[in-house]
Amino acid sequence: MYNPSHFKVDDPTALHALIQAHPLGCLVTQSDAGLDANHLPFELLQDEDGMLRLIAHVARANPVWQQIRDDNSVLVIFRAEQAYISPSWYPSKHETHEQVPTWNYRVVHAHGRISVRDDEKFVRGVVGRLTRRHEASNNAEAPWKMSDAPPDYLQRMLGAIVGLEITVDRLEAKFKLSQNKQQRDRLGAVQALEQRGQLDLARSMRRP
Repeated sequence: MYNPSHFKVDDPTALHALIQAHPLGCLVTQSDAGLDANHLPFELLQDEDGMLRLIAHVARANPVWQQIRDDNSVLVIFRAEQAYISPSWYPSKHETHEQVPTWNYRVVHAHGRISVRDDEKFVRGVVGRLTRRHEASNNAEAPWKMSDAPPDYLQRMLGAIVGLEITVDRLEAKFKLSQNKQQRDRLGAVQALEQRGQLDLARSMRRP
């Protein structure tokens, strides 16, 4: 990823927070069948020794888990808020006209090695943890639990998916938030985004 120094972010806390807040990652794999991309909800785990792992599952009908091999190198892309930035939002544009459009965004790329985990205990754990986390934040008043489903139905559903585990070798992040602009131009873009309801990106751009 092209990543100029003024957009590069190395703070692990910030990178982990983005993944946890935007867990739908794009898993990019390469096999004899060519390049493939699958959009999956991931869980980020950190072991006691600091090792990071990304856990997910795919439908058994999805050929990706048969096309990859254990320890294959993969890339997972996590993207947060993003938006078009008009040069007209910069005060300096109206003085010099020396500004052009751009796009602001925050992304984290996770590079690692993948393993297929085709066993019920692993898959049940993946589904259980994902369910508890996202039900708590999206349906706290009446959270769905795995025990809500009839046992035979749940068994069939678990049998229809396959687990994936990625050992993360490195994370790289690009937070393109107009850091290369004058403060007044950056604030001009922030105010324009706020007026258009794009509050998440505006909030990120206001941070130091």
